[in-house]
Amino acid sequence: MEGIVVLNDDNFDAEVGQSEIPVLVDFWAPWCSPCLMVAPVIEKLAEEYKGRCKFGKLNVDENPVTAGRFGIRSIPTLILFKDGQVVDKVVGAVPKENIEDLIEKAL
Repeated sequence: MEGIVVLNDDNFDAEVGQSEIPVLVDFWAPWCSPCLMVAPVIEKLAEEYKGRCKFGKLNVDENPVTAGRFGIRSIPTLILFKDGQVVDKVVGAVPKENIEDLIEKAL
């Protein structure tokens, strides 16, 4: 997971809210099969967008405060933040192209 920040309830605001570049956050859990399908796509995108977009993963089971704050009810949920604000989100295992379209909205 090189290039992907492990987010939690304690570091979320610093890593996402204070980021100078857009941040794509993957809300996931280790028991979630669709989450595991999306993971390699996120890793590839983290390489492709290095320096232009930050990527983070937040385990919803271990960090219920942040997951609740953003109303996460289904996983995987990908939320794109810019200047600490939600730009857009997508729920479910979606193709790489859909995630790229999401990222491009903030660049």
